[in-house]
Amino acid sequence: MPVDPNSWSTADLCDEHEGSISACDIQFTLYGGHRAFRGIVATVRCDGDNVLARRAMSEQGEGRVLVVDGSGSLRCALMGDQMAELAIDNGWAGVVVNGAIRDVGPLSRLPLGVAALGSNPLRSGKQGTGRRDGEVTFGGVTFRPGDTVCVDEDGIVLLP
Repeated sequence: MPVDPNSWSTADLCDEHEGSISACDIQFTLYGGHRAFRGIVATVRCDGDNVLARRAMSEQGEGRVLVVDGSGSLRCALMGDQMAELAIDNGWAGVVVNGAIRDVGPLSRLPLGVAALGSNPLRSGKQGTGRRDGEVTFGGVTFRPGDTVCVDEDGIVLLP
C-alpha cells in the first residue's frame, strides 16, 4: 500500500525495533511514483528471466510487495512500465528488484513503489526459469513470504 512518508520512516522503524529489525545493506534507487511503500512480502527468484515475476504481478497483490531477486545482475531489465501497470491493476503496493528495471521515465509517473539497483533498456529472457514463494537473500537480509517489508528513501527494512 502507498504510505504517507510522514507517518513512518525506515530510520524510525530501525530505532523503534533495534535488535529485531533487518536492514538491507545494498543501496537501492527508488524509481516508482510512490517514494515510500510497505507490505507483506511475496518472492520471486530469477536470473535474466522475468516470466515468473510477470506471472506474480498478474495475480491479486492485495497490497503486498513483490521482492524479485535477480542476483544483482544489471545485464537486462526484469521489469518495465508494462509490468508495473499490471502490478497496479492487481493491487500490488510495490516491487523490490535486486537487479535492473527499464522505462525509468514512465515508472516515475506511476502510482507504485519500485526499488531497483539500476536500469538497462534490454529486456529479459522468457524461458520461465526460477522459483516463486521461497526465501531470497541479498544485502544481508533474508526475505520470506509473509514478512513485512518497508521501503523509503533511506532504505529497505524487514520486520519478521
